[in-house]
Amino acid sequence: MSESAESAESPIAAADGAAQILDQRYRPYDGDRHGLAGAMRAVIVSSMRFTLGLGRPARHKFLPWLAFVIALVPAIVYVGIATVLDIDLISENILPEYHEYYGYIQAALFFFCGIVVPEILVADRRNGMLPLYLATPLRLWSYLAGKAMAVAATLAVITIGPLLFLLVAYTLEGSGPSGLGDWLLVLVRILSAGVAIAATVTAASLAISSLTDRRAFAVIGVVLLLVGSGLVTSALVETAELDPRLYAFNVFELGAELKDRIYGVGPPTPFAGDDGAPGRSLSELATWFVLCANAAWVLAGAVVVWWRYRRIEATQ
Repeated sequence: MSESAESAESPIAAADGAAQILDQRYRPYDGDRHGLAGAMRAVIVSSMRFTLGLGRPARHKFLPWLAFVIALVPAIVYVGIATVLDIDLISENILPEYHEYYGYIQAALFFFCGIVVPEILVADRRNGMLPLYLATPLRLWSYLAGKAMAVAATLAVITIGPLLFLLVAYTLEGSGPSGLGDWLLVLVRILSAGVAIAATVTAASLAISSLTDRRAFAVIGVVLLLVGSGLVTSALVETAELDPRLYAFNVFELGAELKDRIYGVGPPTPFAGDDGAPGRSLSELATWFVLCANAAWVLAGAVVVWWRYRRIEATQ
């Protein structure tokens, strides 16, 4: 090695001996390259970690994990009761059936989507990370797909995890489905209902979050959508006696109605008015309409996010 090369790699001491300058030089990346698939996988993993507060200060972990506690703790309590009492608690109507447990899950979903999810898109635009993402093998569609899959996967843990826990625990305790066929049917229903609810809420939450660069505004927008859509549609249908198909705009209850259709259970009997006629409710809608309405929410959310980010990309 030449003397000049040796001096380039060795530290150069300052005159007073208090500091050193290390010539590291430019070194090209020589590790493995995973292309688009690897970039998307990295976005999904990092987004899920960000959403759950992993690797972030404790204050960022409290809210997402509180949502998981809200969804899972009732299931743990029910399993404990099933272990103590030696009877079939579901058939005796002591414990809720699987489709009835979603009331707790909806509360956790509302909390998670309203407070946590908006940050997953807003943060990248606010801190300037979006252009850096798009400078990698990622393209706009793959970046957005990765973000959506990260949110959907996290929400699926809330919508599916507690029910799977109940299914396994009830089966071991003896209150679960009888026979392999019934057990597999319940499993398919749990997975299908959980994915359907997670997809609808993910699309709606990300669509609202894409419209603003302020986290507070995104949180308010998501909460207003989830709560306001229910209040407005109920007022229009039940009070103004308009067409019940307006319930298609009630994003939260629409997912719950699709869940009931997946489980094959009839909705509660509609409330009867003063004239004795049945009330106007989601139960009046055909199953195909409920399914299409949920799919329309997913499609509309994807279109809004794509339109918004195409405009952002065009201005950069």
